[in-house]
Amino acid sequence: MDSKNDIELQIRSPHSMSTPGLTRRSGTSPSNDDEVLIRLGKRPLLNRSFGFMSILGLSCSALCSWEGILVTSVPSFLTGGPAAVIWSLVVGWIGITSVYMVMAELSSIAPTAGGQYHWVAMMAPKSCSNFLTYLTAWLTTLAWQAMAITTSYLITTTLQGIVVLARPSYIPLPWHTLLIMWAATSLAVLINSTTGRFLARLEGLILILHLVGFFGILVPLVYFSPHNDPSVVFTNFFDNGGWGSQGLTFFVGLPSIASTLIGADCAVHMSEEIQSAATVVPQAMLYTIFINGSLSFAMAIALMFCITDIDAAVAAAETMFYPFLEVFQSGVNSTTGAVVMASVVLILAAASSVGVYAAASRMLWSFARDNGLPFSRHLVKLTKGSSLPIYAVFCTMGITSLISLIVLGSAVALSALLSLIVAALYSSYLLVCGLFLWRRCTGGFQDAEDAGDQQEGIVWGPWKLPEPFGILNNIFACLYSAVLLFWSFWPQTIAPTPETFNWSILIYGAVVLFSVIWYILRARHYFKGPIKEI
Repeated sequence: MDSKNDIELQIRSPHSMSTPGLTRRSGTSPSNDDEVLIRLGKRPLLNRSFGFMSILGLSCSALCSWEGILVTSVPSFLTGGPAAVIWSLVVGWIGITSVYMVMAELSSIAPTAGGQYHWVAMMAPKSCSNFLTYLTAWLTTLAWQAMAITTSYLITTTLQGIVVLARPSYIPLPWHTLLIMWAATSLAVLINSTTGRFLARLEGLILILHLVGFFGILVPLVYFSPHNDPSVVFTNFFDNGGWGSQGLTFFVGLPSIASTLIGADCAVHMSEEIQSAATVVPQAMLYTIFINGSLSFAMAIALMFCITDIDAAVAAAETMFYPFLEVFQSGVNSTTGAVVMASVVLILAAASSVGVYAAASRMLWSFARDNGLPFSRHLVKLTKGSSLPIYAVFCTMGITSLISLIVLGSAVALSALLSLIVAALYSSYLLVCGLFLWRRCTGGFQDAEDAGDQQEGIVWGPWKLPEPFGILNNIFACLYSAVLLFWSFWPQTIAPTPETFNWSILIYGAVVLFSVIWYILRARHYFKGPIKEI
């Protein structure tokens, strides 16, 4: 490949006047993934082992939507009622689809592991580009690390809940929780330490399990359980949070339901290991949100129909961690049957951790590649032959292992730390969607055939929404992201206790404040956005 003759690299330096874009000589287009990455200034280092089905399996399992709605629906159900759960999920599904359409367009333009922060560097004004890039990178990196920890914690508490369901005399102790979390983390890391080809094949199998497991839970639950009246499920709102308004209670519970559908951008962070990434990544994200949104909506309806004893479900949250375990038991009227059903959820949650740890480690590796993290020169190292970011994988394991020690003191403190996920990810979504809207409205993008020798800017990728639908969708994505970010800081009740308080405002504020101070004191001297490697 003669890159000097075919491709013109334009990556922002601290003194450049243009965005780090994708400028292409007239009449040519990238013939392969490596050329696309080279145009972005990055060396192709990772093996491209993932095709469409394997990355679809990874993103569907990492999203863990129908399994997750069994857990995330609880706060909204207890405060807003069954109708609040159903319609919150509908709003969240529509909103996150809009956001992922925007991200699909951007991933087609620049399919890199950095994702959001690389796009911010492309689109932000020169005066604040480095700072916004740094802040976005920190928020996205920490959000994915928190997601990895959360996945291990959910696996652990689900397992302990199953044991309590089978043997009510069992009392979960903090050190039990810690050791099981470490075991769950080790399993995910062990699989992520194999070759990329093995991981890709495994994710294809997990996709099948994800779909089969859904019907394995839904059919017996719906068939054997007593049912609520449809009017109860679809129209019964109430205000148990004390807000004085059913509408306010609805919005307070919206972020917890919407969190079920975040995480499909894991395909973005794996994009440098995907074949035909500029088209496959957008397709995988949108297929993921369609499949998982459909499954989670069906499971939410089934769950709301089958929760006939609310008091028993609430009591189960105190003893078995999650009310759905009691719903399974009362529904099929068999402890053994409930254990089998819950074990399916447990296995699929463990499978989801593989994809989550993969995406978290690639995000960490990408940020280190651009010299944004301590010990960056070590974190970027790859294994010989398989080209896996093994140091980033083990660093993610180390972070999970250390943070999980908090559970020895207080599970509430650990939950407070993990509340960072929704606010951090939606901050990155909002910033990306806002900058994208600004650029597309001011003519910051060019079609491939219009990009000549002397033109500067960002060239559209092969996946693009037609106008004016693209701009309208972009506006809606910005509004939805702003709404979710705002309500993500609210507690479920008007008079919360330390256990029920929403600590995300404190954790989020601390992260942002630290990032700003550190950038002013140190990072602005060495972090210059995505580094031009070629």
